[in-house]
Amino acid sequence: MSNAETGNGLMDVGLERRMIEIRRHLHRNPELSNEESETQAYLREVLEEAGLSGIRPAAGFGLAVDVVGAAGPSNRKIVIRADIDALPITEASGVPFSSERPGVMHACGHDAHAAMGYAASVLLERQKQSFSGTVRIIFQPAEEAEPLGGRRVVEEGLLDDVDAAIGIYVDPYTATGKIAVGAGPYTLACDIFDITVTGNSVHAAKPSEGVDAIAVACSTVTELQKIVSREIDPYDPLVVSITGIEGGGAYNVIAAEARLKGTIRSGQEATRQRAWKRLHQIVEGVASGHNASADVDLRRGEPPVTNDPDMVEIIRRTGAGLLGQDNMLSAPGWTAADDFAFYSEKCASVYFRLGIRNEEVGAVYPLHHPRFRVDEQALPIGAVVLCNAARNFLMPPC
Repeated sequence: MSNAETGNGLMDVGLERRMIEIRRHLHRNPELSNEESETQAYLREVLEEAGLSGIRPAAGFGLAVDVVGAAGPSNRKIVIRADIDALPITEASGVPFSSERPGVMHACGHDAHAAMGYAASVLLERQKQSFSGTVRIIFQPAEEAEPLGGRRVVEEGLLDDVDAAIGIYVDPYTATGKIAVGAGPYTLACDIFDITVTGNSVHAAKPSEGVDAIAVACSTVTELQKIVSREIDPYDPLVVSITGIEGGGAYNVIAAEARLKGTIRSGQEATRQRAWKRLHQIVEGVASGHNASADVDLRRGEPPVTNDPDMVEIIRRTGAGLLGQDNMLSAPGWTAADDFAFYSEKCASVYFRLGIRNEEVGAVYPLHHPRFRVDEQALPIGAVVLCNAARNFLMPPC
């Protein structure tokens, strides 16, 4: 067993190189949520090449593989989740392995998550004589868009026999070599909505004879911002974002229809319900006040991720042993959402953030940015923490 595999922070060169190769292949060949067929096939191929067996489809275009410890009989089981889907973003990062698919990019680090999941799987397979119980690695599709892969993982029963779960996310706000984790609520719930505003189309020279759907839509955007700024306690997390607007098609025609889309992110169920109600009231009220009509299609998404205190302690202990206590940050959660929340509803779970910020390599852009980069020096840290945390859960100290 190499020093890397005993958890001193240095992965053996061959495995590290292979992990980076896999990450870069996935980065060049991103696939959107619920379209990850080539990603699924590629990950199956590299896992089989590494000697793992029993690999099976999961949640549509995902995979699951169990590594069973051979140190003795045990029914304990833990999941490692690695998401694999990309985003509809045109890449501008400038890395030599940039996306070769126009308009699609791994701008949220899921290529890195998948590569770390691969390396953790290999490490666990090599070390299976040292632990009892089972580690199930789930390469999960569709974290970014409905129908969500995390929900489907639960529906397919992949967590029914599981005691705990670990999720990892690369964090461009935290320096490489550090890990951020905290107990309790750690992300926000996220719901998506579509709004259709219907007016009356007329010649652009005679707007008074019609109802301008675009003008109504613009007024709607302005009024929706007041839900957060004027109706919600600042200490009660809520984010309402309009992320798309489209309508019209000609320079000289007043638009008959305009479409908006966006998200509602919330920390408490009561606030979530209030935001839903106010969304409907404001959209319908603004439309009525302008002699237009409007329809709202609101879909409930993932709940908040909630970190179990005992699982947080396992990450803290594992990370401190690898990086030193000073590099373990007791950081609060963030306003992003993640469908790992479905795992945390089902079993004791922990979702931790792996620092990837490094100005020397240009890894300074936020998630979902076209210039987003990952500092690949962080990947061995993430893979070893995943591996060792799973083993520490299965073989708790006496």
